[in-house]
Amino acid sequence: MRFQILGPVRVWQGTSDVRLGPPKQRTLLALLLAHAGQPVPLHGIVDALWHEDPPATAVNVIHRHVAALRKMLEPGLSSGTASNRLVRVSGGYALLTASDELDLLQFRTLREDAHRLAQQGDRVKAVELLVEALDLWRGPAASGIPPEVRALPVFTAIDDEHVVAVKDAAAYVPTAGAALTERVLVTLRQAASHHPFDEALQARLIEVLAAAGRQAEALETYQVVRARIADEIGLEPGPELREAQRGALGQSHRPQPAAPTTSTAEPAPVGTGAANQVYPAQLPRDLGAFTGRGAELDRLDSLVPAPSEPAQAVVLSGMAGVGKTTLAVHWANRLAPHFPDGQVYVDLRGFHLSGAAMSTAEALRALLDAFGVPVGDIPAALPAQATTYRSLLAGRRVLVVLDNARDSEQVRPLLPAPHGCLAVVTSRHQLQGLMAVEGAHSVTLSPLEKSEARGLLARRLGQERIEREEDATAEIINLCERLPLALAIVSARAALNPGYPLAAIADELRTSHGSLDAFTGEPPLADARCVFSWSYRALTPEAARLFRLLALHPGPDCSVAAAASLTATRPRQVRPQLTELVRAHLLFENEPGRFSSHSLLRAYAAELVDELDTPGDITATTTRVLDHYLHSAHAAETVLAPHRERITLRRPAVHTLPERFPDQRTAADWFDRERPVLLTAVEQDSRRGDGIFSWQLAAVLELYLDRNGRWQQQRTVQTTAITAAQRGGNLLGQAHGHRALGFALSRLAQWEGADEHLQRALQLFEELGDAHGQARVHRYGAFVANQHGRHADALDHYRLAQEFYRSAGHLNGEASVHNEVGWTYLLMGEYGKAIDECSRSLAIHQETGDPNGEAAAWDSLGVTHHRLGHHERALSSFRHALELYRRIRDSYLEADTLVHIADTRLAMGRADSAGRTLRQALGILEHIDHPAAEGVRTKLLEID
Repeated sequence: MRFQILGPVRVWQGTSDVRLGPPKQRTLLALLLAHAGQPVPLHGIVDALWHEDPPATAVNVIHRHVAALRKMLEPGLSSGTASNRLVRVSGGYALLTASDELDLLQFRTLREDAHRLAQQGDRVKAVELLVEALDLWRGPAASGIPPEVRALPVFTAIDDEHVVAVKDAAAYVPTAGAALTERVLVTLRQAASHHPFDEALQARLIEVLAAAGRQAEALETYQVVRARIADEIGLEPGPELREAQRGALGQSHRPQPAAPTTSTAEPAPVGTGAANQVYPAQLPRDLGAFTGRGAELDRLDSLVPAPSEPAQAVVLSGMAGVGKTTLAVHWANRLAPHFPDGQVYVDLRGFHLSGAAMSTAEALRALLDAFGVPVGDIPAALPAQATTYRSLLAGRRVLVVLDNARDSEQVRPLLPAPHGCLAVVTSRHQLQGLMAVEGAHSVTLSPLEKSEARGLLARRLGQERIEREEDATAEIINLCERLPLALAIVSARAALNPGYPLAAIADELRTSHGSLDAFTGEPPLADARCVFSWSYRALTPEAARLFRLLALHPGPDCSVAAAASLTATRPRQVRPQLTELVRAHLLFENEPGRFSSHSLLRAYAAELVDELDTPGDITATTTRVLDHYLHSAHAAETVLAPHRERITLRRPAVHTLPERFPDQRTAADWFDRERPVLLTAVEQDSRRGDGIFSWQLAAVLELYLDRNGRWQQQRTVQTTAITAAQRGGNLLGQAHGHRALGFALSRLAQWEGADEHLQRALQLFEELGDAHGQARVHRYGAFVANQHGRHADALDHYRLAQEFYRSAGHLNGEASVHNEVGWTYLLMGEYGKAIDECSRSLAIHQETGDPNGEAAAWDSLGVTHHRLGHHERALSSFRHALELYRRIRDSYLEADTLVHIADTRLAMGRADSAGRTLRQALGILEHIDHPAAEGVRTKLLEID
C-alpha cells in the first residue's frame, strides 16, 4: 500500500486508487498521515474536523470514520480484530506506515541523506537526492481538504519543509552542472512565485540564475522583487537580497562545470513521479468571497461520476457576467481531491470581441503540454493530437475545465474519455450539440437571487456595513440587476474605501444613467462608466491617452508597434504606458508584446475618446493605425512574393511605424498573427472611413487568404472592399475587389458569380488602361475555363495575359503564364508541349531569381513526368519544388507538392512511403485549417 500527502491525499492498493470516502474521513486520514506514525490525540482530531462548535456526537463520528478507514486500509480485517495500521494509542490514534509507503517519509529520508552528503563534500549527489525529493511533491500538503484544516501548523510545517528543501538545493546547485541546475531552477521559480515575500528564497533564485550565466535575468528578478516589496510592504530589500544582487552584478559569464561522469543516469522529467507521469494542478484560485448558487451546486454535485462510471461533461451556460467561470472554478476546486491524476484549465476564448477563438488544435496542444508532453512529441495533425490526448488519459481520473467555449465542435475533441473523468465547460451558448451527441448535462445560470446578491456583498464588505445601510444595499443590487460581475466591481470599489457610504455609491450608479444596464445584453456595448472611471482617473496622462486611443484600434489585440503608431511615439516610449495599463487591470498581456482588453473597457474607452479627444485627433490616430497595418501588410506581401504585381501606396502618415520583415518566415508569421486585426480593419474602414484603406488592404490580403484556403473570408473581405470603393467612386478599388472576389468564388465552385465578377473586373481594368490588372484577370479566367474542361478557352485567356504582361514589361508575369499554359497542356494530355512551356517558365524564373515561380514550374514538371511514367524524374522535380516552398515558407504549396510526391510513390508501389508523405501533408493542411485537408484524408483512407 502507498500513501500520498505531498499534494492531494491519495492511497493506492497495488496499482488501484483507493476511494477515501466523505470529506471528514479524508481529512482525518490527512491528519494521521501528516503526523507520520505519531499519535494524534482525540481532542486534536475533534478540533481539526470541526474547528469550532463540535457536535455532541463528535467522538462517535470519529470512531465511525476510524472504523471505515480501517476497513479501507485492511480489507481482510475481521470484526473485533485489532488493526495493524490504524491503532489506538494514548488517548488518540496513529496510522503506521513503512518509510517507503508514505511520500512524506521518503521526502524526509532523501533530505537527511542529502544533508549528510553535503557535509561530506559530495554536493552533486546531494542535489540529485534533493531533486528526487522535490519530485515527490504534487502541490501543497493535503491539498483539497478544508482550508481551515490546511491552515493547521502540522500542514503548514510540511509546506515549510518543501521551501527549505528548495533553498538547500539552490545552495548546493552551483557545483552540480547544467542539467541539475535547470531542474532546480524550475522548482525554484515555482516556489518563488508562491512565496513572493520570502526574501531568502528570492535571493536563492537570483544566485542560481547568476551562477547559471543568466546575469540579466537575475538582475531583472531582483528589480521585480524589490518593487514588489516596496509596493506591498513599504520596505527596502533585506541584506540577503542585497547580497544576492551584488553577487549577480559581479558574476562573470563563465560556463558552468559539467556534471561529474560518475553519474550517467538521465534525469527524470521535472514534475513527474515514479511512473513518469505529470499530475497538473492548473485550476485558477477559488474566489474567497464566493457565495450563493446553492441549488446549482447541488445539481452539479449529483453529476460527478464515480471512478467506475463513464466520463461526464457538464455545460454551464448563461449570459455574459452571470458568473459561469466563477462557479466553474469554485466547483472544480471543491472537486479537485476526487481527481488525483490532474486538474487542467483552458480558456478557449470563444466570445472574444474579435471572434478570434482558440482553435481546437491550439487547445489540444495546451492540454498535452499540461501533462508534460514535450513540444517536439506533439503531432502536427489534429486527429493525431486527439489520439495522443485520449491515450495519455487512459486509466487516469482527471478533471478538465474548458472555459469560454464558442460551440460544440470546438469542445468535442477536448472531452476526456476514460471512466471517472469529468469535463466542465462554460459558454454563453447552450451547446446543444454536446448534449445531443455527447450526452452532456446542462446547467443554465440566471442572475443571483436577491438574497444571494446580498450575501455576495456581505461576504465582501462585511455584514455590519450591509446592515447599517440596508436601503443603499438594496438599491445597489437593483442597479446591478443582481449580476455577479457588476456586484463584484461595485463591492471592490466599496472595499477599497471603507469610509465611503454605500448610499454615495448607489447615488453615483443612479446618476450615471443606468450604465450597468449594459451587463444584461450580449454582446455588451456599454459599461459601468462610474466604476471604470475609478481606475482610469488614477492613470498618468500618457497612459490615460493610450487607454482611450486603443478604442480606435481595429482588432482583438494590439502589438507594441501598433500602439506606438496609435500614440505617435516610439516603441520604447509606449512600453511603460502599456505596462501601467496592465498593472491597473485595464489591459491584459495575452502573450509577450500583445495586449487586449475586455469589451466593456473598450466601450468605456470609446466613450472617453468621443468626450475628450478632438475630431482632428481621432482622424489622425485612425489614419496612423490603419496606415500601420496597410503598409506592414504590403511589406510582408512584398517579402513573401517579391515578383508579384501589386498596388502602389501613398506614403504613410507622419509618426506611423510599419513593421519590417527580414525574411519570409517572419512575414508569414506576422500575417498569421495579425489576420483577425487585418480583417477587422477592412470592415472598420468600410463602415467608418472613406473606403480607401478598405480596398487597398483587401487587395494586399488577396494572396495570403487564397494560399491559406481562407476563401470564405476572402469572399467577405472583397465584398466589403467593393462596397467601400463604390461608395468612394474609386474604379481601381472596384476592379481589384471584383477580380479577387471572382477568383474566390471560383475556389468555392460558385461559377456564375465568379464569371460575373471577373467580367466586371476586366471591364474596369480596360477602362483604366491597367495592363497588369487585365493580365491577372485573364489568368483567373483561364483557371475557371480549365476547371470546366474548356482548355481552348483557357489558352486564349493565357495568350491575352501574355500580351498584356509583355506590353507592361513584366517578365516574371510572362514566365508564370508559360507555366500555367504548360499545366493546361498537361490537362489536355499534350505532355511534350507541357514540358516545353514549364521548362521555359523555369529558365526565366531562375534567371530573374523568383523562387515562387521556380517552385511552381518544378512542381508542374514533376506532375507531367508522373503522367508520363517517368517516376524518378518526377520525384527529382518535386524535391526541387519542395525545397523552394519550404525556403519561402509557403505552407499550402509545400503540402500540395507533398501530395504529388505521394501520388508518384504510390504509382511506384511504395504505399507505406506514400502514406507517410500524405500524413505529413495532412498535418500541414490541418495546421493552417485548409479545405484541401479533406481530400488528403480521403486519399489516406484509400491507402489504408
